[in-house]
Amino acid sequence: MSGFSYKQLKKLQNGSDIRGVAMEGVAGEKVNLTREVAERLGRSFAIWLRKNGTGSGKVAVGADSRISGAVLKAAFVSGLLGEGVDVVDCGLASTPAMFMITIHPDHGVEGGVMLTASHLPFNRNGMKFFTAKGGFYRNNIDELLQIAAEKNVNRQQESGHFEKLDFISEYASSLVDTIRKGVNDPDHFMTPLEGLKIIVDAGNGAGGFFARQVLEPLGADTSGSQFLLPDGRFPNHVPNPEDREAMTSVCNAVLNEKADLGIIFDTDVDRSALVDPAGHAINRNELIALVSAVVLEEHPGSVIVTDSITSTGLKWFIEEHLKGKHHRFKRGYRNVINESMRLNSNGTESWLAIETSGHAALKENHFLDDGAYLVAKLLIRMAQLNRQGRSLGDLIERLPRPLESIEFRIKIGATNFSAYGSSVLALLGKRVEMQDGWFPEEPNYEGIRIKCRLKAEEGWFLLRNSLHNPELVLNIESSVQGGADQIRIRLLKLLSPFDELDISEMQQ
Repeated sequence: MSGFSYKQLKKLQNGSDIRGVAMEGVAGEKVNLTREVAERLGRSFAIWLRKNGTGSGKVAVGADSRISGAVLKAAFVSGLLGEGVDVVDCGLASTPAMFMITIHPDHGVEGGVMLTASHLPFNRNGMKFFTAKGGFYRNNIDELLQIAAEKNVNRQQESGHFEKLDFISEYASSLVDTIRKGVNDPDHFMTPLEGLKIIVDAGNGAGGFFARQVLEPLGADTSGSQFLLPDGRFPNHVPNPEDREAMTSVCNAVLNEKADLGIIFDTDVDRSALVDPAGHAINRNELIALVSAVVLEEHPGSVIVTDSITSTGLKWFIEEHLKGKHHRFKRGYRNVINESMRLNSNGTESWLAIETSGHAALKENHFLDDGAYLVAKLLIRMAQLNRQGRSLGDLIERLPRPLESIEFRIKIGATNFSAYGSSVLALLGKRVEMQDGWFPEEPNYEGIRIKCRLKAEEGWFLLRNSLHNPELVLNIESSVQGGADQIRIRLLKLLSPFDELDISEMQQ
């Protein structure tokens, strides 16, 4: 096997996982996640486990529906087997399931790997890594790539053992059991969702199992569910609860089918969102509000940790209406989860870490961002409310919704885009505070967040560095007609002197 430089492999790192171009098909995107790279990463993960693991020597591997998944998985497995590691091939799987198998008492699995690139286009793929302690961190990925960059990778004399396992069925059964026990209806214990019509939109990703193997055994009518069959071309819409086209599709399906609830998953099922019977999307701030309402019923006064772009109305809802505590932290689901875990370790009770994108991690579920478990928890509450003639929507009736909400992505032309973005924020921060009616919102852990108190604006904005891309991200919300545009116009004047910023999107 030919060598790979660390610099070359480092381009595959995307925070705490691997992402790359796995196949041709998009102009200007050269394949860099090849079979050879996948095999090398398989060998490297085996070596990493020997250095850092318990030594049980078994790894479970699963994949979502991507076209490149089978080839890359076979190569990755070949690398593991070549290092003498026993392999459990879980076939089509979800990211949360590939963590859960590492803590399952019956399978003796030390490491779990999911081949996925979440909601990215069909030509991309990647890998997420788990042990019983949780998902890999950024530094773990860096260690893995350093091992992979070594010219001489140790080879074992004997190949590992290979077996196949339909673990997604076991995972689905655990969700069914969780919902039955959670609802605990003595009259309908086995079928607590009987009488409810619930449709699932899997976007041709890995989430189709939820309709057949979770909802139907619980008695729900799932007719009208769509795009359940895996298809890595994603021919109908992007599997992404944040995507406008995807949400429009599932909202229309709920209305057409007169369903009681709609559920949409992203490709690898670590994110989800809902649709109410009126065809209204419950995602982003509304999803956070709904889950917070359920969690704070169980754990009054505890801390809800969110990312930085949540609305002012959500903060009021959590703190004033629900009487909880809202800790608005940094963007990035790993940042949010780690902050909630840190609070708990310091004696501050926090049971929910949730990002606006739909990544939600509950303390009761190992702080795993698991879209299917999140839905299961909400289904429990839905079934209970249904017995009282109420609905999930009743829980967020008092959530203030902004009248206007827009997002701009301002491209940075500078080579060192992160440093340039930070310098823009530092300079702009001083100028912004001098603006009439604009006040810094504290505490703030990321970028510049400003309350806009002029009557013509009545809102807020957040300007921050993107986590991975060469751009600044601007979120604006307003509770008055035309307010977001007024904020945009003022910001446009402040940003125009920065030559390396492409503000054309804001000018339209």
